[in-house]
Amino acid sequence: MAKCHRNDVGSLVLDHRHSTKNSTSGGHFRLWNSSLRRIIFDAISCGGTSRYKYDDDDDNDISSIASTGYKEKHAENEKSETKLSDLLNVEENEMEASRMKEEELREVVKELEGEDLVRKRMGAKRVRIIAKEEGFEVRRTLAMLGVIPLLVGMLDHDKQCVDSQIASLYALLNLGIGNDANKAAIVKVGAVHKMLALIDSTDSSVCEAIVANFLGLSALDSNKLIIGSSGAIPVLVRTLQDLDNKSSTQAKQDALRALYNLSITPTNISFILETDLVSFLVNSTGDMEVSERILSILSNLVSTPEGRKAISAVRDAIPIMMDVLSWTDSPQCQEKASYILMIMAHKSYGDRHTMIEAGIASSLLELTLFGTQLAQKRASRILECLRLDKGKQVSRRYGGNLGATVSAPICGTSSSFTKTEGRSVEDEDMMSEEKKAVKQLVQQSLQNNMNKIVKRANLRHDFVPPDRFTSFTSSSTSKSLAL
Repeated sequence: MAKCHRNDVGSLVLDHRHSTKNSTSGGHFRLWNSSLRRIIFDAISCGGTSRYKYDDDDDNDISSIASTGYKEKHAENEKSETKLSDLLNVEENEMEASRMKEEELREVVKELEGEDLVRKRMGAKRVRIIAKEEGFEVRRTLAMLGVIPLLVGMLDHDKQCVDSQIASLYALLNLGIGNDANKAAIVKVGAVHKMLALIDSTDSSVCEAIVANFLGLSALDSNKLIIGSSGAIPVLVRTLQDLDNKSSTQAKQDALRALYNLSITPTNISFILETDLVSFLVNSTGDMEVSERILSILSNLVSTPEGRKAISAVRDAIPIMMDVLSWTDSPQCQEKASYILMIMAHKSYGDRHTMIEAGIASSLLELTLFGTQLAQKRASRILECLRLDKGKQVSRRYGGNLGATVSAPICGTSSSFTKTEGRSVEDEDMMSEEKKAVKQLVQQSLQNNMNKIVKRANLRHDFVPPDRFTSFTSSSTSKSLAL
């Protein structure tokens, strides 16, 4: 196709018009109009305007671009339509799935409402599975449909078999997972008392399911007092102690955790102290697998005067707590044991005296060096409490003239000191009994710490500290390591 300018186009039309001037005017108009339409059509089909006309290569490129743009736009429209269709399909599928799930839940409720014991047991098993696998909304829907009273009604031991009881118990357990409203509803319809009526069942699986339910239900604060006052605590203690060798390891763990939940409420502490749980817990502290939970329960009990008295009454309770302070592999246990000892030292003179006699100072000094920040703070408070208590003893001994006695300078003639191998040793007769006790306690603490350092350094057992260290321990006073 030859290139042409708008002037050429104009001359072509005019020339053509002059060449046919003998024709009618209408023919002139039709010829001009037809030629113009053709030019405009060619320009539009080439993707340009009526001003220019391009060569064949340009026409092909522009046509290709226009065709590509049209295809892309068409593809985008089809993609948008596909997305919208997919969204509509997803919404329809979700609505259909929700409708089917609701129908399934209603069928389960009908099975539980029937009189056929087999169907009721199957319905309880289906609730157990659905509540376990589905989420919060399904558990709430099941509760709204009224399955909780139906499941609790299946716990009547004189009407149902063991399989039905177990299915109902675990269905209730799963319904309460992560749903406080369901937990409150289960207790409100009287499930706790029905469970206690089944606890003497010969089947251990029923007892384990009941203990697991007590654990889940006791997590809700409003249920703690109801469960504690219902008589569940002796059952949990008996399961934990496992005197009849019926409880599994999982049941013991559940019972211990449930007792911890119940001990958070101060009112339940009186029910706990009616059992021999405190003695059992203190003597079981050496078991590293359960020690942290045990110490957590004791930490709750020590907050009340009755609880402190019960802990102090256990033989070797304070030495056992002192041993925990050296468990460097369990800082949480150190923190809890130091808390128990701190409360006992602060509240009871007898416990402070027992701690001093047991040599707690060395353990506390080590804890202030190697313990966590919280353990160090608690150990320092215990040391301060013991130091103040020691000062009170001296004050009573000297009739209240503590200031004059302690602040008076220690003076004497040359006979007050003797020379032994070039070292000055203070005359023991000139020291007060209070200073003797403090000096002996400090020396014992330093010696114990030195032995532990030697042990950690893997030195030989017959290692003897140098004379310089011995001299330091002999001359140390209560100024640096006072109690």
